Amino acid sequence: MSQGVRTRPEGSGQPLSEAYDTALLDLDGVVYAGGNAIVHAVESLAAARTGGMHLAYVTNNALRTPDTVAAHLTELGIPAAAEDVITSAQAVARLISEQLPPGARVLVVGGEGLRSALRERGLRPVESADDDPVAVAQGYGGPDLAWGRFAEACYAVARGVPWFASNTDLTIPSGRGIAPGNGAAVEVVRIATGAEPQVAGKPLPPMHRETILRTGAVRPLVVGDRLDTDIEGAFNGGVDSLLVLTGVTDGAQLLAAPPRHRPTYVDADLRGLLTGQPEVAQDGAGFRCAGWTATATDGRLELTGDGAALDGLRALCAAAWTAAGEGSCELDGGKALARLAL
Repeated sequence: MSQGVRTRPEGSGQPLSEAYDTALLDLDGVVYAGGNAIVHAVESLAAARTGGMHLAYVTNNALRTPDTVAAHLTELGIPAAAEDVITSAQAVARLISEQLPPGARVLVVGGEGLRSALRERGLRPVESADDDPVAVAQGYGGPDLAWGRFAEACYAVARGVPWFASNTDLTIPSGRGIAPGNGAAVEVVRIATGAEPQVAGKPLPPMHRETILRTGAVRPLVVGDRLDTDIEGAFNGGVDSLLVLTGVTDGAQLLAAPPRHRPTYVDADLRGLLTGQPEVAQDGAGFRCAGWTATATDGRLELTGDGAALDGLRALCAAAWTAAGEGSCELDGGKALARLAL
């Protein structure tokens, strides 16, 4: 993928499952939400796998172990093994292990996924700031994580102990809506101590490195629902990306995306892996995708034509991103998006 400024979604004459050897799939908001499979996910992934695409599941959620995640996927009808799952807990554990000797004590604020990843790297998880930790590792611990765990982290960090965070996602999708993520918990420690953690998860390089090391992907495609983690992570890693609209990103956020948040492809859900992608072409002063033409005129985005809503969105992306250049689009696209009912 070129690291130049992307001004439109790309087309593909091949199904994406044939154009790329490995799908690096986010989980929350892409494969499942609240523990239940997202519509079309199971059958789409089965078809991609049957066609020869390697499927890897890459999540910033550090709560569960890869074994637990793989078992959950298998129960949903998506066969997976532990080695198919890469978590931000694994990425942060590697980051810590590269700076500390084997057997070092690490204060854990998080769940079993983080503890297991630290043990895999030869580190020793501890529970208290009084256990003489030489690092603090913080990851998502679920909605029942006790408030006292944040206090333990603060005590250690305030003493100068290095602080590491699996990721800083402020929110996480759930079956009931959008819930606070690990980034919200990281803010608690940051506010109390004034310190800054080293962060491993998407969109930062340690997570991409962990993913490539564990999957051996040669031509990967990042598949995600978040612009600020999945898509920016692909941008930082220099690989292509597919945004699916089954999670937190909506049409307005996509149109306003700065260059590092602009995906290579856009589709409704994981069925997008199984198809080619339509071309978005310049058409006079506007941009055309299938039956739609989008233009940027007098401070707003305009859309004419008809057809599939996604094609209209792709055309609007081209008009908005071209007008914004290296910035974020500030044009009013509300009326145009309303036509698409996305």
